[in-house]
Amino acid sequence: MMKFGGTSVQDAEAFKRTIEIIKTRLDKNPIVVLSATAGTTDSLESLCKNASEGEEAVCEKILSDLKEKHHLIARELVKDTSRLEELIKILDEKIAQISDLVKGIFLLSELSKRSRARILAFGEILSTNILVYTLTDMGYKCALLDSRDFIITDEEPLNGDPQKEIITNKVKEFITPLQDGKTIPVAQGFIAKSVSGSATTLGRGGSDYTASLIGMALNADEIEIWTDVDGILTADPRKVKGTQIVKEVTFREAAELAFFGAKVLHPSTITPAVEKGIPVRVLNSHNPDNPGTLIKDDIDHGEHDIKSITCKENIKVINIYSPRMLLAHGFLKKIFEIFDKYRTSVDLITTSEVNVSLTLDNEERIADIIKELEEFSEVSLEEDKALVCVIGKDIKNTKGIATKIFESLEDFNITMISQGASLINLSFVVERKDLGSVVQALHDRFFA
Repeated sequence: MMKFGGTSVQDAEAFKRTIEIIKTRLDKNPIVVLSATAGTTDSLESLCKNASEGEEAVCEKILSDLKEKHHLIARELVKDTSRLEELIKILDEKIAQISDLVKGIFLLSELSKRSRARILAFGEILSTNILVYTLTDMGYKCALLDSRDFIITDEEPLNGDPQKEIITNKVKEFITPLQDGKTIPVAQGFIAKSVSGSATTLGRGGSDYTASLIGMALNADEIEIWTDVDGILTADPRKVKGTQIVKEVTFREAAELAFFGAKVLHPSTITPAVEKGIPVRVLNSHNPDNPGTLIKDDIDHGEHDIKSITCKENIKVINIYSPRMLLAHGFLKKIFEIFDKYRTSVDLITTSEVNVSLTLDNEERIADIIKELEEFSEVSLEEDKALVCVIGKDIKNTKGIATKIFESLEDFNITMISQGASLINLSFVVERKDLGSVVQALHDRFFA
């Protein structure tokens, strides 16, 4: 089971590297899941936004650029003239279908979630066509699958909840017959279909989820996530000097890392793998000889109890003050019902006698949430915050870890300190402007 992200197919050279990697796995009967080419989903998001605002000229430019980009990649990869013409025709048809959807948005002056889901799906459809035609041109037998035939979700258009039992049955129906040792099945990541047949997606980063769901359904030996970094690192190299590769992490550690901002993994990727005990390996398509990071059940932690320091930027803190209600039965339940209503997750929560504080990084429905909270409490919003999370084995019961953490940060203002129930993370909130310095100080303390 191999998933390649957008940077692994960002241009013709990247496609060639990806194909070379696939060729090394042919003896393992691989199934390939592909993201859209790098930047394409962002372009499609921009297309949706500009279409909803009536910016026809901007939309025409985006569509033209998308066509040119994919034509250029196709022309560099496919050598057979008739096969190339066939591929170009398919790419043009897909771009025309996007254009028709955009015209519908212009006509209605409205962008529905369903229309957005339909438009966003085309990134993966374009990239998988290019890969299959290129592999076929090189003499390999391929099968271009439509993930919407077997990745089935609930009715939420943009962040669908996978229906795992249905998916398992559908994957066996559509993919198992192709596992003949001769055919390379290629499927789109991210895109899905609801139980009723409407267009849905698994959310941004959902290609990892697709691979994990297929791997779960087929009980794969291993799921490979190919990215543009050498695996999971001890911190974000864009913020910290001297980062190192983490050779192995447990499923629980990886899930915490994903949830708390490690961009190598989609937060939900691990769940289907955990359910089946399938190892996940994070690899770099630009450096395929590097063994990357292995995620599995039982590992030797070695020298460091701390595995990684991760963070989320642009966090918002909601403070809920209600001395009359706080100790009342069902008060916290009432709060979380509001967050559940707007499908908004909370990262941290701390409570005192009269105050509840929560952090979140999704601001899409924050005004609605605050409005409902204000019906029974006083609410304040703090912005420009950041969340830092230290993750490792049994932090709660390891003597001296907390002391080392907070001694390293004596020059910074720290709030909302929280020890996760999982025992493997310790999280806190800092000022966004201090984030880089905070993470560097922690990294120097534990990994220098």
